Amino acid sequence: MSCFPSAGHFLAWAGLCPSQNESVGKRKSSRLRKGAPWLMTAMVQAGWSAVKKKDSYYRAQFQRLKARDGAKKAICAVAASMLSAIHHMLKKEVAHADLGADHFDRRSTDFEAKRLVKQLTKLGFEVTLQPIEKSRVKSMVGS
Repeated sequence: MSCFPSAGHFLAWAGLCPSQNESVGKRKSSRLRKGAPWLMTAMVQAGWSAVKKKDSYYRAQFQRLKARDGAKKAICAVAASMLSAIHHMLKKEVAHADLGADHFDRRSTDFEAKRLVKQLTKLGFEVTLQPIEKSRVKSMVGS
């Protein structure tokens, strides 16, 4: 893995990163790059297998992306994530650790609050945030 400075270089060599097709600030849809076709095929097949495992990070990622971009683009993103993890495992000599299906739900509450405030501001609302007590949160969620 020493010939690839980063996981991004490895993904580009494998052909699993999208090519750039942008003109005058307009991003156009594009295909995957030409790369190692045998590796790309194997990783996409491995991706299809990985999304079948319940309660896994790759399944959660696939479900999240499939809703927005479609199954084929989502599976290519899963394959790229798997190849990036492989690069990390080989370079650092560590075992694979699945992040879990709830990885995307465990995002920072501050980050999520800022995102929601920004979205409400775009819609024309003025928002002020005040934290509430944990006992009130539990009673609100329970009902």
